Amino acid sequence: MSADFESFPALLDDAPRHLFFTGKGGVGKTSMACATAVALADRGQTVLLISTDPASNLDEVLETPLSGSATPVQAVPGLSALNIDPSAAAARYRARLIDPLLGALPDAVLRTMEEQLSGACTTEIAAFDEFTAFLADPAGTIEFDHIVFDTAPTGHTIRLLQLPKAWTGFLDSNTSGTSCLGPLAGLEKQRSAYSAALATLADPTATRLALVTRPEASALAEAARTSRELGALGIQNQLLIVNGYFHSTVPGDALGEAVEEHMRQAMGGAEQFLASLPVIRVPLRAGNVLGPERLRQLVGGAGTEFPAITPDADDVVDAFTSMEALITQLELAGHGVILTMGKGGVGKTTIATNIAVGLAERGHPVTLSTTDPASHLNLSLGDGIPGLVVERIDPEIESARYQKMVVAEQGAQLDAASLALLKEDLQSPCTEEIAVFRAFARTVAKGSDRFVVLDTAPTGHTLLLLDASEAYHRELGRQAGSSGQNEAVRQLLPRLRDPEFTKVILVTLAEATPVHEAAALQADLRRAQIEPFAWVVNQSFADIPTSDPLLVARGNSETRYLREVLSQHAAYAVRIPWTAHPLESPLAIAHNPNV
Repeated sequence: MSADFESFPALLDDAPRHLFFTGKGGVGKTSMACATAVALADRGQTVLLISTDPASNLDEVLETPLSGSATPVQAVPGLSALNIDPSAAAARYRARLIDPLLGALPDAVLRTMEEQLSGACTTEIAAFDEFTAFLADPAGTIEFDHIVFDTAPTGHTIRLLQLPKAWTGFLDSNTSGTSCLGPLAGLEKQRSAYSAALATLADPTATRLALVTRPEASALAEAARTSRELGALGIQNQLLIVNGYFHSTVPGDALGEAVEEHMRQAMGGAEQFLASLPVIRVPLRAGNVLGPERLRQLVGGAGTEFPAITPDADDVVDAFTSMEALITQLELAGHGVILTMGKGGVGKTTIATNIAVGLAERGHPVTLSTTDPASHLNLSLGDGIPGLVVERIDPEIESARYQKMVVAEQGAQLDAASLALLKEDLQSPCTEEIAVFRAFARTVAKGSDRFVVLDTAPTGHTLLLLDASEAYHRELGRQAGSSGQNEAVRQLLPRLRDPEFTKVILVTLAEATPVHEAAALQADLRRAQIEPFAWVVNQSFADIPTSDPLLVARGNSETRYLREVLSQHAAYAVRIPWTAHPLESPLAIAHNPNV
C-alpha cells in the first residue's frame, strides 16, 4: 500500500475543467464534490456544480434550494449549482419527440408513443441527454472555469457512461426507423453530442475523475471495479479519495481500537489497488458535513475539526427495538416479500441478509435475492443454512433469456423481414431493463408460499422500477405480443401495495442525509400506495461505551436524528449498534464466517 497520501489540495492544483466524483453509494461523493467546488471557488474560480444523481441531496449539503437551472450559492461567491431532475428531463424528452408530430399523426398513435416513452429506460436516456450537453457544448457554460459533477451511484454511473456506445451501435444497425424510445430521428440528433461527451470524458487535459470510497472492504472493492470499467472506457485520469479515515487517539479504548483495526484490515486487503492510483485520505469527522463552513473544514486538515457535540437526549436509544424483535414480527405472516430500501451505502444488503438468515434459522423457507447491479450479496451464504436460497438477478442472463423467449414465441408467425425487425428491436438497451423487471416481478411472485427477501437497488433506481411497472407492462405487450402478458408483471403492483404480502424496511444511518432521503423515499412510496413497515437505523455509535473524543462526538451527533426517526417517520424502529462484523451481528452467522 502506498505509504504517503497526497493532501486534498493536490486534487485542486492544475485541476482540469471537468471534475467527476463517483463511487459506491453512501461513501461521501456529494460531500467531496461540494467541498471541491467550494475550495475552487474560494481560490477565485467560477464553478458550476451539477448532480446527475436521482437521489441528489446537493440542496441539503449546500444549504441552498436548487432547481434544474444554475443557482448561485450565496455563501460561496463564484459557485453555482443545479440538479438534473430525471423526471423533468424525461418530460422534456417526450415533448421534444412528440410535439413536432402533433396534428400530423392521429391522437391514438401519439398516445401510444407517449406510453412507450414513459418507462425507466426513457428516463435514463433523457437525463443523459441533459448531462451530455454540459460536456459536448462548452459554449453553453463558457462563464464557468470548472464544472464539478456529483454523479449517481456506481452501477448507474457506469450505465450512463456506457449508453453513448450502446445507442450509437443501435443507431448504426437499426433500419426500422423506430426504437423502444420512439422515432430514431430524436436519437439521431444526439449522436454528435454523445461522441463529444465521450471524447471529453476520455481527455485527461479536460477531465479528472475522483473515485470516492471509505476504508471498508466492500467500498474499496467497488471502487476497484469501477476503476477498471472506467479504464476500459478510455477514462484513465483517475485518483482515489479515501473518506472517513480514522486513527484512535486513546490507547486502550476498545471501540476506537476496533474501528481503527477494521479500517486497517480493509486497506490492507486492497494494497494492489491503492498502489495503482494517487490517493487522498480525508479524516473521519465528528458531525454531519452540512453548509459551506463545514465543507471548508472537511478539506482543511489539522486544526479545523468540527466543534464538540453534546447529545440532545440521553434516553432516545432505549425507545428502539431489536433486530430479533423485528424478525419475530415479520415471521407472523408465514410468507411474503420483504424489501430493504434506502440510500446507497446504509447497509441494505447487511439487513436483508440478517433478516433472511434469521427467518431461515427459525425454520421458514427463504429466498434472498438482489436487483442491485452493485450489490455484494454473497451467493454462497445459503450453502450452509437449511431452507435458505440465495440468488442474483443477472441482467445479461435475463436479457438473453428474454430475447430467446420472444423470438421463440413470435418468430414462427413472422416473415423473414418482420423477424429481422423484431431481432433488431430486441438489441436495444431497453430490452435489458424489461428483462430485469420481469425477473423482479417473478421473484416477488415467489412470496406466495415462502419468504422472499429482496436487497433492492439504491433509492432512485428502485423507485424507477416500482413506478414503471405499468409502463413496462405496455412495453412488454408492444415488443413481445402474448409473451408480454405476464401474470407476475400484472400482479406486481397489487402485491407491493398489499401490506399483508409485502413489508418494506427502510434502512438508514443516524445522519442527516440518509434519514432525510429515507423520509423522502417513504413519501414517494406512500404516493404509490405502499406503506413502509419499519425503519432500521444501522451501524449506530450512540450509547456505545468509548472515551475516544471523536467517537463520543459522533455518537452524540446521532441522537437528534434518532429522535427524528422515532417522532416523525417510523411506526416501528430498530437500531443496530456499530460493529466491525455487521453480518455477524445481531445474528451470529458462525457457520459461515466468511460472509
